[in-house]
Amino acid sequence: MELINRTIELVKEKLEGTESGHDWFHIERVWKLSLKIQEKEGGDKLVIELAALLHDIADPKFHNGDETIASKIVNKFLTKQKVDSEIIEKVIFIIENMSFKNRNDAPENLPLELKIVQDADRLDAIGAIGIARTFNFGGYKNNLMYHPDIEPKLNQSKEEYKKSNGTTINHFYEKLLLLKDLLNTETAKEIAEHRHQFMLQFLDEFYKEWNVTF
Repeated sequence: MELINRTIELVKEKLEGTESGHDWFHIERVWKLSLKIQEKEGGDKLVIELAALLHDIADPKFHNGDETIASKIVNKFLTKQKVDSEIIEKVIFIIENMSFKNRNDAPENLPLELKIVQDADRLDAIGAIGIARTFNFGGYKNNLMYHPDIEPKLNQSKEEYKKSNGTTINHFYEKLLLLKDLLNTETAKEIAEHRHQFMLQFLDEFYKEWNVTF
């Protein structure tokens, strides 16, 4: 617990003042979701907790796209905490391979620990909180909320996704509505079903109000 508490302190310090969809509270939810899934699916609890807590320690989209910063921070911190090198390697592997944009580059036969943390992170991107986070980030980037003449860009490459400045509503089709079918564990799939349906209901209501057809 001492290691986990020190990790929490680091994360809170590093993420202070960050965009609220990727702040400490996002990390806390992913951490708790990971533990819920781990209870049913198994896996190395310490690796899962550390990866969940550290997975957004330096999100590339807030660091000019640099995908190396997080691994350096994690390696330095965990080494200083005298964590076993094998555990450090597993945690860094999870952080480097769990993101949505890197899904086509990830190696096959991913470890259970990665699947669990990835599922938890994706669960936090859907449902009521997922909707709130999406609109918050869209506002942060000053993106249009919706434009009826701008179509979603499906099947984007990694580079296209990173540079995308589409509407917030289009992001549902470009990512959020895809996540339910990209989950790994049965536990996460069960949780996702209700959240996915909630997003569909939201979109239906959004279009009715936008078009004044309710």
